[in-house]
Amino acid sequence: MKDLNYQLMKLCRENRDGSYSTQATRRRMLDLIANQLHELGYKRMQAKSLKPKHVDALASLWKDQGLSIGTFKNRLSALRWWARKVGKPDIIPKDNRAYDIGNRSQVGKESKAQDLDEKKIEKISDPYVRLSLRLQSAFGLRREEAIKFSPNYAIKDDHIKLKDSWTKGGRARTVPIRTDEQRRLLEEVRKLAKGGALIPPNKNYEGQLHRYERQVRDAGIKNPHGLRHAYAQRRYEELMGWKSPLAGGPSRSDLSADERVLDEKARAVISRELGHDRTAITRTYLGK
Repeated sequence: MKDLNYQLMKLCRENRDGSYSTQATRRRMLDLIANQLHELGYKRMQAKSLKPKHVDALASLWKDQGLSIGTFKNRLSALRWWARKVGKPDIIPKDNRAYDIGNRSQVGKESKAQDLDEKKIEKISDPYVRLSLRLQSAFGLRREEAIKFSPNYAIKDDHIKLKDSWTKGGRARTVPIRTDEQRRLLEEVRKLAKGGALIPPNKNYEGQLHRYERQVRDAGIKNPHGLRHAYAQRRYEELMGWKSPLAGGPSRSDLSADERVLDEKARAVISRELGHDRTAITRTYLGK
């Protein structure tokens, strides 16, 4: 391991900010950044030697690579974290416009919905990972929520309850149980978890997250977050009686005044079930 990679991993171990998922993502991102700096010619760099020239070189590389706005911003966020931890918070401008990054649109232009492919699911050997993916699909859960899912706590008569420590932003929430298929899935989860979470007894969350990522990748499942998009679109059709704009249904401008009121109520329901506090975010999942 190169010096910079080692020092950044040590920095991450000593500063466990955020959820396990956030920490794991940050570690992987900083490891990638360290490798890229080495490839850019900064071969003897130390963690404390971060300078504006290094950030500028990375920003130029990422532009050349055509990274999405979201990925670019996430990597800058990791760099800002690094800069703060080594006492250099001012070397990276707080405004992303300094790097000519546009704003991420909250209106989806094409559907990212993805249903489970049973042939790909069969390639996953770990039953915990398989059931986590099925929970993501059936209830619109995030990856961390589906891995930490503990049936003894979560399963109620007509809904599941997600603990704040499992969720993004620490926002506890409930999601309704609506179908027999969901109930059968929850029973499978209960039998496998045996009073715990969807994490094998010999692993912790971080270890299971790595296994999840590896098995999902090897099975050819490219965008498991798309399972949440598919859930949102199914719920919209259930609540409204027609498909969402991104799934081929009418846009909001095509609806009558009464239908727009119903549309707003449906989006509020879906937003709560997905764990968001703004209905505007549903435009990403459903369109406008």
